[in-house]
Amino acid sequence: MNSNVVFEWLGDLILTSTTVVFDNIGNLFNNAAIILGFIGLFYWLNLQRKYNQEAENDPNQIK
Repeated sequence: MNSNVVFEWLGDLILTSTTVVFDNIGNLFNNAAIILGFIGLFYWLNLQRKYNQEAENDPNQIK
């Protein structure tokens, strides 16, 4: 038994395990990342709108 057999076995094991994981997940992670990104974007834009409105209503601020 030489090191080539061990490395081939290790490569096959990694390929099989990642294939099983990626086949079961599919596009779920990608879709979740896109949805969470849009939720974060709309949350941030809402906060920015509130901060801009506060800045317009405060005449004593330093610009």
